Amino acid sequence: MTGRLSLLIRLGVRNVRRQRRRSFLTALAMGLGVAVLVFSRALGDGAHEDWIQAGVRLGTGHVAFQHPRFQASGKLEDRLSSEAVQTALTALELPEVREYVAAAASRVELQALANSATAAVPVAVAGIDPEAERHFSQLGDKLIDGRYLESGDRLHAYIGERLAKRLDLDVGSRLVLTGQDATGEIAGQFVRVVGIFRSGLPEADERVVHIPLETARTWLQVGDAVTTLGVLLESGWDVPEVVGRLRVQLVDDQDAVRVLGWREAMPELDAAIKIDDYGDYIFHVILFALVALAIVNTVLMSVMHRTREFGVLRALGLTKHQTAWIVFSEGLILTAVSGLVGMVVGFAFTWIFFRNGLDYSFAFEGDFEFSGVILDTIIIPEFRIMQVLQSLGSIFLVGVFASLYPAYRATRIDVAEAMKFEA
Repeated sequence: MTGRLSLLIRLGVRNVRRQRRRSFLTALAMGLGVAVLVFSRALGDGAHEDWIQAGVRLGTGHVAFQHPRFQASGKLEDRLSSEAVQTALTALELPEVREYVAAAASRVELQALANSATAAVPVAVAGIDPEAERHFSQLGDKLIDGRYLESGDRLHAYIGERLAKRLDLDVGSRLVLTGQDATGEIAGQFVRVVGIFRSGLPEADERVVHIPLETARTWLQVGDAVTTLGVLLESGWDVPEVVGRLRVQLVDDQDAVRVLGWREAMPELDAAIKIDDYGDYIFHVILFALVALAIVNTVLMSVMHRTREFGVLRALGLTKHQTAWIVFSEGLILTAVSGLVGMVVGFAFTWIFFRNGLDYSFAFEGDFEFSGVILDTIIIPEFRIMQVLQSLGSIFLVGVFASLYPAYRATRIDVAEAMKFEA
């Protein structure tokens, strides 16, 4: 059985080599398709990682610890107690989690009203630890006037450019923040502008206000509690694993603290990423369809032009199934060779020409904003083992299914008619 199978495969290899021009053109088309697939996936994964990184740094991080009800209510009464915060910090120090963590930052967040002598504007206030936030948020890098918050600041605020214009504020100007404290009472907090930023996001520039964490705690009467403990990871791809490990560690404290991945904590960003993913899927399906058509066309034409040859083989004793196997093996050989060559070419091309990034800033004027996130106009390709395995597996499946129909057509050849066909 093994010897017969080996013979059939050798016949398939011989047929591929004999039709060199047709095999070369098919392999070239397939190889280019696979190379484009590798290139597009590497850039797509790199763009997604940059998009996610930018989004989580403006939000709650890759992972967020919150009270189980805070995500739905957004109220101060649903805050993390000091004990819950300490429990979360202890979990982050576990060896199986710590290796993934890049930074962590505590916040007290609420919706409030910012009042100046000229206007009042609804804002999103975040009480932050300045030192921790420097490693967590990107807003400190968007400074256009003054400075960012520093340790020891008390009655200071860091605001967006649009908010400063609406309230007619400059560095050194005073404003009053008014919101509902932990007791349910309306309370005001006087602060002075210490810095103004421009993020490029209209919503952030008009609504975000950073104040020192201790100032927010005192104003809102929350003690040592926070609303969110955000965590940045070294890589966004590690989020599911880290969230799973943290949930196992905190299973006994699930009534006091909840662990959220960025997809749960920031559903708007998650929805935008999924929409972009669907676009990638459609592109890849079209690309796979073109590769499949190339295989079907080549192998099927090979069958149609070798009717007498298959008739002779059948007359010499080959069964329908053995004839089909020869044709099927031709398709698999073309797929394997073209797929591997295409993968190598795709990786080499991407690495040689774009390892430092693909700059598409020429297509945009100013910042590139999409779905509430400022994206870098330089995309760094990202290669992953899973990406390689998925691509190879997908190409192999395409080759298998595209070779089935030509193999079936080979079984339908009538021996007597075949002998007459090219006689």
